[in-house]
Amino acid sequence: MAVDYAVIVVYLAGMLAMGWWGMRRAKSKSEFLVAGRRLGPWMYSGTMAAIVLGGASTIGGVGLGYQYGLSGAWMVFTIGLGLLALSIFFSARIARLKVYTVSEMLDLRYGGRAGLISGVVMWAYTLMLAVTSTIAYATIFDVLFDMNRTVAIILGGAIVVAYSTLGGMWSITLTDMVQFVVKTIGVLLLLLPIAVIKAGGFSEMKAKLPTEYFDPLGIGGETIFTYVLIYTFGMLIGQDIWQRVFTARTDRTARWGGTVAGTYCLVYALAGAVIGTAAKVMYPKLPSADSAFATIVKDELPVGVRGLVLAAALAAVMSTSSGALIACATVANNDIWSKLRGVVSRGGGEEHDEVKGNRVFILIMGVAVIAIAIALNNVVEALTVAYNLLVGGLLVPILGGLLWRRGTAAGALAAVSVGGVAVIGLMATYGILANEPVYYGLLASLAVYVIVSLATKPTDAAVLTAWRERLAGKGADSDATPAAESVTV
Repeated sequence: MAVDYAVIVVYLAGMLAMGWWGMRRAKSKSEFLVAGRRLGPWMYSGTMAAIVLGGASTIGGVGLGYQYGLSGAWMVFTIGLGLLALSIFFSARIARLKVYTVSEMLDLRYGGRAGLISGVVMWAYTLMLAVTSTIAYATIFDVLFDMNRTVAIILGGAIVVAYSTLGGMWSITLTDMVQFVVKTIGVLLLLLPIAVIKAGGFSEMKAKLPTEYFDPLGIGGETIFTYVLIYTFGMLIGQDIWQRVFTARTDRTARWGGTVAGTYCLVYALAGAVIGTAAKVMYPKLPSADSAFATIVKDELPVGVRGLVLAAALAAVMSTSSGALIACATVANNDIWSKLRGVVSRGGGEEHDEVKGNRVFILIMGVAVIAIAIALNNVVEALTVAYNLLVGGLLVPILGGLLWRRGTAAGALAAVSVGGVAVIGLMATYGILANEPVYYGLLASLAVYVIVSLATKPTDAAVLTAWRERLAGKGADSDATPAAESVTV
């Protein structure tokens, strides 16, 4: 394992080095939080694909393939569909807004009264997303070093917190590009063909497994529908995803770069399902489907290759973890603390170093994420709570604001409050993993949004005019670096 260890150590050292390099570039709020809004199409595509394909997509995707066969691709496939929908239909308008958070968008659209409550919901979502990604370090480091769970979480989490705190979005972008390359080589180009060959090829896989393993709908229609609701729609509104859209140099970059990333996700989904199906042939009696990835890597790959593929899994976890962490800190600072601070000081607060302030929030949120990850055991439940809150509470007011002129601030606040409370109450009634909470919570949110919006005074014409100007790329002071200095990769 010495060669494998060396590969991992070099990879982790490289992540820290890029954090240090990113610190030298992040001199303004825009540079620190959204990489100066100057990423070109290739860098944008790589980082977007890296953040949405995390440990759940890699380790969990292979596990679903082990359990259900090719239809196990649906979870990651719906993530790709969501990213495609975001990129094609909404990303250009989102990029032109020149904001930092989803809640800022809601304030612009509804007149400055929806941000705090939506910020709390979004913060809870990004916090739990960061926690679930951090827990995944324990699985990977256990395979690598037979390491204690708590030590593994602290080690992996500390590295992500370090490079994220140092350079913000610049560090995360650079590390994500490396992680994207490592994942592509490790999972698609190495593990996928090796797994199929070791399983005897597709003909042998079909001969040894039940026919339902090759049924594209074998996982069940209701499960697929739930994946669409949670993951496809979740991709449309998550702060971690929007914050990457904000990094695009132009709206064209956001549209086409995101389309490339979404297509990549579809390929990655199929690859994970095939690897899991191959693992089922080789190891039909594994105690847990989620152990399929680690088992096939540990037992079937040659020295060196094994280290690279484990680095790919680590890359998948780190990219999602760092993206969720900076999103969580951005929302906590810009949408919650700044508003509370403004209330306390009545708008008269002292000027402060915004980069330093955001850096402090990343550090605080990072420590909190590591502590919660150590205390929490059930990753699936935590992730389900996060996405249920996000979709049930924020999907309707966000898409309503983008698509329906008659939506009002009162309707948006009612939708966030009723949808969020309904989801929490229904999870307590039906259970966290039940489908009913997100179904009924979303319907309740939609109903009150429409009813309250129609029953209240329309949004002020001046607010809507300013909103349309921002959607068209006008009326906002650009905080991006001049085009001559843009990163065009």
